[in-house]
Amino acid sequence: MEQEFHKIGLLPPYVFAEVNAMKARARAEGADIIDFGMGNPDQPTPPHIVEKLVEAVQDSKTHRYSQSRGIPGLRKAVSAYYARRFGVYVDPETETIVTLGSKEGLANLSSAITNPDDIILSPNPSYPIHPFGFIIAGAGVRSIPIGPEEDVMAALKVAVEQSSPKPKAVVLNYPNNPTAKVVDLDFYEQVVDFCLHHKIYILSDIAYSEVYFDIPPPPSILQIKRAWDIAVEFSSMSKTYSMPGWRIGFATGNKKLISALARIKSYLDYGAFTPIQVAAVAALNGPQDCVDEMRQLYKARRDVLIDGLAAAGWDVPSPVATMFAWAPIPPDFAALGSLEFSKLLLSEAEVAVSPGIGFGENGEGFVRIALVENRQRIRQAVRNIKAFLRGYDQGGKRAASQ
Repeated sequence: MEQEFHKIGLLPPYVFAEVNAMKARARAEGADIIDFGMGNPDQPTPPHIVEKLVEAVQDSKTHRYSQSRGIPGLRKAVSAYYARRFGVYVDPETETIVTLGSKEGLANLSSAITNPDDIILSPNPSYPIHPFGFIIAGAGVRSIPIGPEEDVMAALKVAVEQSSPKPKAVVLNYPNNPTAKVVDLDFYEQVVDFCLHHKIYILSDIAYSEVYFDIPPPPSILQIKRAWDIAVEFSSMSKTYSMPGWRIGFATGNKKLISALARIKSYLDYGAFTPIQVAAVAALNGPQDCVDEMRQLYKARRDVLIDGLAAAGWDVPSPVATMFAWAPIPPDFAALGSLEFSKLLLSEAEVAVSPGIGFGENGEGFVRIALVENRQRIRQAVRNIKAFLRGYDQGGKRAASQ
């Protein structure tokens, strides 16, 4: 029986799948692919967190259903984290909720607050769940361009002026994936005042707030007192504590939005496995040396990559935050577009990156490079890329001698 699945039809082909399929074929043929594609931390979870998981899982009482809102100890740990890191008070009973990673929280809140014909504003380029969580929920999405030279506040104002009906919510993501752009509290002040005036909710994704180099710690929008009237913020343990496979995060902020997320989650899940939540408490409340080490690791990798690419003839801005470099395609290859350039880099240099078009049409002309290989592998990738670039004439065509 042939049927149309409407919501599946709303989702475009997953651009990254084509590069991933090429990568799998190349590896099957014996190629040593250096993979900068997925932002998948390669370091082990710190030992004290793993030890707490093991201890908790040996108690059979933790094998039962958990709580979809999160165990009280973890919600209190989130509250303590916000007090310590951002200087704001969070009520652990009403203003925070545990999620199965920030992605799940964003998707379920999108579903909880979306009505038919709602308009949502989302950054472009963007991590895919930011627009598509709302598209799956049935909203219309308008893009806010956030490229390196864009005035995001001006673009937000234009988007609101041109939207009919008025937007219900806007998604923010700083430090940004994929562009690595950061903002300050002055920016959040402007956004909060503007959105309060227009009665627009703010969904802020700060999954990379602890991954920063040579700059002050990135702020939280919840440091703006007025933001609590309209904003909710999503974070994750994945990058900060190298816990991507654990699928644990949290949402914090406006009581009405947190309540809506809690209500819909109560129908969909029983929360993360309790031992994972207990281990997450140990991560947030325990020693933070591992977080400092994580920053130093990514900074060292960043420096090797950026310096090496510059020496190879590919100028890429050095990111001040996140685990990504947002790299403009070398001018000689610009006509190829990001997908074809990524495929060429994979086949000729054995280096995998993410094509910018996969993050939205405004990502065209860029590739995202994740700092998820060690420095030795990064140096090898740079050597491969240097040889690849030298093997092509202007215009991205293979040199005659090749």
